[in-house]
Amino acid sequence: MDVIVTAGTIITMDPARTRAEAVAVSDGRIVAVGTAADCQQALPGARVHDTGAAALLPGFVEPHSHPVLSGMATMPPAYWIAPWFAPTWDDVVAAFRKAIDETPADQPLAFFGFDGLLQQHADPTASELDAIFGNRMVMVFGNSGHTSYVTTAVLEHLGWVKNPPEDPAGGFFGRNADGSLNGVATEIPAAMAQAAPVLEAIAKGPHPLQGAVEYYVLLSSAGITSTSEHTYKTELKPAYEALASLPNSPLRISLYHMSTEADCGDRFTSAAPDDMLRKQGIKLWADGSPWVGNVAMSSPYLDTEVTRAAGIAPGIPGEKMMNYTRDQLDALLEAHVGEGWQMAFHANGDIAIDIVLDAFTTVLGRHNMIESDHRWRIEHIGGACADQFARMASIGAVPSMGPFQFYYWGDLLDGGMFEPAVGGSWQRFRDAFDAGLPVSFHNDGSVTPPTPLLNMQAAVTRRCSSGNLHAPEQAATLDEALRAHTVNAAFALGREHEIGSIEVGKLADFVELDADPYAVVPDKIGAIGVLGTWLGGSRIDLGEFAAASHQVDDAAFAQLRTYGVPACCHLPGADA
Repeated sequence: MDVIVTAGTIITMDPARTRAEAVAVSDGRIVAVGTAADCQQALPGARVHDTGAAALLPGFVEPHSHPVLSGMATMPPAYWIAPWFAPTWDDVVAAFRKAIDETPADQPLAFFGFDGLLQQHADPTASELDAIFGNRMVMVFGNSGHTSYVTTAVLEHLGWVKNPPEDPAGGFFGRNADGSLNGVATEIPAAMAQAAPVLEAIAKGPHPLQGAVEYYVLLSSAGITSTSEHTYKTELKPAYEALASLPNSPLRISLYHMSTEADCGDRFTSAAPDDMLRKQGIKLWADGSPWVGNVAMSSPYLDTEVTRAAGIAPGIPGEKMMNYTRDQLDALLEAHVGEGWQMAFHANGDIAIDIVLDAFTTVLGRHNMIESDHRWRIEHIGGACADQFARMASIGAVPSMGPFQFYYWGDLLDGGMFEPAVGGSWQRFRDAFDAGLPVSFHNDGSVTPPTPLLNMQAAVTRRCSSGNLHAPEQAATLDEALRAHTVNAAFALGREHEIGSIEVGKLADFVELDADPYAVVPDKIGAIGVLGTWLGGSRIDLGEFAAASHQVDDAAFAQLRTYGVPACCHLPGADA
């Protein structure tokens, strides 16, 4: 269908033509950008659609997310208890009581979003949760995505009370003095294995994909048209294919296969169109989360009321917080370097970043790939040192930063968790851009709600959620911040030839805004309203998408119900 789209202004993110009056679209792709006359000449007789938006931009790109898992974890029948909904531990307990009151006594319950730092409470153990929930199966997932907490009933269901499993590769279980499990699990392999019985139980409802559908709607409502799945495993493939097939499906998805899966290096084929669903890379976790206390840093966690309330041990976390040894990282990279996948490493602390960069340099150098277009990625990098960005640039590494870390935790980082020189400069935007890197921004799935515009505001102002200013010298410009959620984010996903800017030949993916970001004061960027999105030249109808999801054959998603349970953890009694 041919259409000419207009708005108050069109911000193209194309340096050759930064602004336009209209964009002409044919068969889902852009054929002209410029004046209304230019577009009418390119597509004579095409209908004109005036969006009424103050500004039309390329659809925002969220380069690091987990849409299906985030939906399963946060949307009904699960409960989202993150600090933006439940600011204190008392609020969390109130949410627990509400769930108990409004559900049958035998119904397993799932909660997502516990944050010991912001909610000022130590990790809840099985005994603490048992005191609230009794013998009900309950799972609480940490807001960082790195921890889960369960009641004794869950451990009994798994058969782990009498037969506690060994720690899986890349994760570990909390244990009592006698070696029994205490209900706390850290890092994805352990956290998901422990949470699996509850996720399995709540997925047995009439519409197991509904949570994912609602999270797609949430992402689209934030102006996002392309994102990723950074914890992909093959069991999720039917879900992503089904979502891509629905009318008005609002998101293009790039998959990053977890390195812990035996088939992570396999090629990917799908019935879904390649521009809607493709495999892009392999995901690895170098260290943990700053909010849990297991980030590999050379600077010490302080001994303060903040860290004591969250149960974070003071002192230098150091290299012991790495999920893999350097030899293991080299072996993982060496095993997949010849397959052509983009490697994406979670690394928060400066020690973790140095080790990852060392591993990158060694393996890329061994294969004469440093000068190649490999785009190996480093994710989050909150605690990076200034000189590490130059190292990234020297080997072609691509950083994706998380302004949300600074925005929500900035006051705690600066003097509450780390020395001000470290915590105040968390997320060094200026250093990253000055190194000439194609920096992208992300929200990391359900760790925080998807808010590209708020990410931009945080990066430009260096003010966190309280309004307090931290390290203003690390601020980005608005143009840099916009690029971080458009052209740079598309580059991070290997899709800059398709998305990220409004240019001839690219897919016609747009976001409509109720204000021009350049026309508002910087601390109001996050308040700009998203009026809608376009994908492939069609305006997305989220209501139609959500309604169509009920037509999916739910029986096809039986594999989702055992997602995250490693074979090693199927013990006697686990299926009881």
